[in-house]
Amino acid sequence: MKNIRIGIIGVGTMGTRHMNYLQDGLINGATVTALYETTKERAEWLKEHVSSEIEVFTDEDAFFRSGMADAVIIATPHYDHSKLAIKAFEHGLHVLCEKPAGVYTKQVREMNDAAQASGKVFSMMYNQRTNPLYQKLRELIMDGELGEIRRINWIITTWYRSQSYYDSGGWRATWAGEGGGVLINQCPHQLDLWQWMTGMMPERIRAFCYFGKHREIEVEDEVTAFTEYENGATGVFITTTGEAPGTNRLEIAGDRGKVIVENGKLHFWRLRVPEPEFNRTYQGGFGSPECWKVDIPVKGEETAHPGITQNFVDAIRKGTALLAPGEEGIKGLTLSNAMQLSTWLDDWVSLPINEDLYYQHLQEKMKNSSVKKENKSIALKVEGSY
Repeated sequence: MKNIRIGIIGVGTMGTRHMNYLQDGLINGATVTALYETTKERAEWLKEHVSSEIEVFTDEDAFFRSGMADAVIIATPHYDHSKLAIKAFEHGLHVLCEKPAGVYTKQVREMNDAAQASGKVFSMMYNQRTNPLYQKLRELIMDGELGEIRRINWIITTWYRSQSYYDSGGWRATWAGEGGGVLINQCPHQLDLWQWMTGMMPERIRAFCYFGKHREIEVEDEVTAFTEYENGATGVFITTTGEAPGTNRLEIAGDRGKVIVENGKLHFWRLRVPEPEFNRTYQGGFGSPECWKVDIPVKGEETAHPGITQNFVDAIRKGTALLAPGEEGIKGLTLSNAMQLSTWLDDWVSLPINEDLYYQHLQEKMKNSSVKKENKSIALKVEGSY
């Protein structure tokens, strides 16, 4: 089988990482052959420093018409993800898209439709899905070891960002530049894992987003959200970029036990009998089900970005199942959009969300965004970072 020729769209922080591991030969069956970068200075630097076999483009149409790539990795600002993916599909290219899938679900739905119509391989760069801890937790849930899920709590506050970070670019933490704050920029992986590991999307969400609470920014930098599920389960999601030291603690309780993931370890407590059965048969008044602390073997290493890219290439060449199908990118984004919309409406939001209503509110935010006109072009050129 021939090597897959990959073109990278957006060669900023993440695009450069993808370029480097591809150039280093870390991906079997693939090579980087084309780069598309709209920042002229960056493009000139690339022309001088990358292999002469890699063509550098500064014109979008020229890049897509060149025939230099079989597949693309999109690593541009958030707003451009869907537009560029749709154009890639129209040119018969496979697509691997950086997170998030987009800024609002309406545009991502159009991207998903284009992907399905094209018949091409479409994947999301959800590299946290390669983490053996989260893979094992998903396995435990899907195999029924936890029983029916009753509660999901995730505190993820290890995103500390100083004011100088936000001041480093006029596009950062703005509605026009990034389309949101901690939910859209730092938390897409956790929001994806939340639904991927459990196989559940909530019925409704009530969220409290705080905009510019800890920093002089216009988007959310602290969020607490409460979710309700069809089976009666509940969830709490807490995140911020203004807390130090931060915490990353995921706790999932089911009617057969409980799992906690924290400090790089998985802890599993298993009930000897399911709680509903104990409750139905126990006659002793005070008491609780017998509980065992179980050591769960977690094998393997997190392969991160190269792991997702290798899986993407293998899907093209061998038909390997995708670890992170692109169409699933809309799920985590739905949670993010719903949390923002709930805050704007000061009310519960049911899923699926009213996409037109969300877009209407987002447009108002963008219209009044503090991004200066002279910086809007920068916002379209500089890649969003973690």
